[in-house]
Amino acid sequence: MSVAGASILIASCGGLAKNANPKADTIFSLIPAPPSPAEAVRWAVDPYDADKRQRGILLLANAPFGGEVPYMEMYTLATEDGDPAVRTVAVRALALHGSPDSASLLANILTEDEAATARREAARALQRIHNVEVVETLMAAVDPSAEEDTDTRAYAATALGQYAEPRVVQALIGALQDRRLAVNHAALESLKTLTGEDYGLFTRRWLAWTDETKELFAGRTQYVYPVFHRDPTIVELILPWFDPPNEKPGSPVGMPAQADAGRAAATDRPGGSG
Repeated sequence: MSVAGASILIASCGGLAKNANPKADTIFSLIPAPPSPAEAVRWAVDPYDADKRQRGILLLANAPFGGEVPYMEMYTLATEDGDPAVRTVAVRALALHGSPDSASLLANILTEDEAATARREAARALQRIHNVEVVETLMAAVDPSAEEDTDTRAYAATALGQYAEPRVVQALIGALQDRRLAVNHAALESLKTLTGEDYGLFTRRWLAWTDETKELFAGRTQYVYPVFHRDPTIVELILPWFDPPNEKPGSPVGMPAQADAGRAAATDRPGGSG
């Protein structure tokens, strides 16, 4: 579907009426009303203004109806936009509403997009979407010889914490030697999640443990993707219907539930002596 076709279909969807009441006789009428969904759609497909495309996609992605099929098609098309900021917000939209089928597209962006901002968002998106087919891509993304951006490597290391595979453990142990502390800590947290052990940033101790143990994942704990959180602003404290856009932690979409026995073992097992 073309961008124009998607915009026509979206405009025909329900729930696109304006919310503002311009004649409201209260102090709250001085607060500008947000753009209507129809206006956000026009912005999202504006061929002349990348800033409007970026803002429109963000507005739609954060709307209650933002995961409907026409919008998903719009986000997918926008990942090929010529402006890196537009591509970045399109990836963020897929992170919010994507399925395991979205993982291959995100993996391609993580591998091929020239903009570090888009690659970072792709790595963050893959923290929320589970698909074993992207493990190789994530492992490559924690390698500084393949990925130069520190944040991208750190986000990829966090995403690997959902895959209980020996090769993932080895890749994360390797990332403990990264020259950037953010990558080290992300890799360590994923190792702790996967194994229930904590040998700090001591690569040799991790390698010795993997050589000695027969059950790498006996102490595995539940993987939960990181979420955005901030305190409310003054306006949000005053106006009861304004809340900070904080998220609730959760498991990635498509990730199978861990067995009860595994969770119990993860809860009861003490951490490593490191």
